[in-house]
Amino acid sequence: MTLQHLNSVNWNHIPASKFASLIRTNPADCQIALIGLPDDTGVQLNNGRSGAKEGPSAFRKALAKYGVAEPAEWSWPTVFDAGDVDVVPGDLHETHRRVTDAVQTVLDLGLFPIGIGGGHDLTFPFVRAVAKQFGSLNGIYFDAHLDVRETDGSGMPFRKLLETGAAKSMRVHGLDPNSNSQEHVHWFKTHGGHIANNLDHDDPWPTTNTFVSLDLDVIDQSHAPGVSAHNACGWTSTQTEAWVLKAGQNPLVRCFDIMELSPPYDRDERTARIAARMFLTFLRGYSERTQ
Repeated sequence: MTLQHLNSVNWNHIPASKFASLIRTNPADCQIALIGLPDDTGVQLNNGRSGAKEGPSAFRKALAKYGVAEPAEWSWPTVFDAGDVDVVPGDLHETHRRVTDAVQTVLDLGLFPIGIGGGHDLTFPFVRAVAKQFGSLNGIYFDAHLDVRETDGSGMPFRKLLETGAAKSMRVHGLDPNSNSQEHVHWFKTHGGHIANNLDHDDPWPTTNTFVSLDLDVIDQSHAPGVSAHNACGWTSTQTEAWVLKAGQNPLVRCFDIMELSPPYDRDERTARIAARMFLTFLRGYSERTQ
């Protein structure tokens, strides 16, 4: 089967002791498909800080250096790097179409898709493909922003998912009340949205198919400066990881993405390393799935 709209990535010359040495460039017998979403057109449309188009490359660079091939307490699921979607800079809708086609391709191969971005608008076409296979999904996302703008851009994905029926409910964790308007909060709450208590990490998970999206700007800027919109009072990496592990463990979670990594604003590659950590944490949880 042709991998539509995807450019391959070379993982040669990785030491055998590193996790990245296990990543495959052939999907046969794999469980996970890693897909890069190298576009920040949506960020620019919302007058955000450009740079998230470089996120997938920085993520892979960090992943090549972090994580052991043989951890003591679990075995990694098999990962196929499907490459980066061949986006069309400046053409949001064509890029979205290509993202949906690419995700549909790996789903047809029986793989679990994990996306690395890129502007958060790309969650819309990413999840849209998954909903075509599994039906309307519940949404859980970790984000300082609701991202329910009516206009095109990185701030629109969750509104579009609800309006198109790809999602039937939505729950956001880590919301910054200083960064979300009364209008957007009202729209969200009247269209199937729930704002979780930031201090409560025990909210029950949905009991039907669900997608999970991690915007790295949910994490405090002292931990994660390399994002499109840095967060003055966000979560710690440890708080975030607890939720990501639960997402990986839950067999009803049908896709996962890590978004808004913006290398031009990173320091010492710390945000990219956090992104790699969250990816590995999700994989660890996935390895513990019981069904």
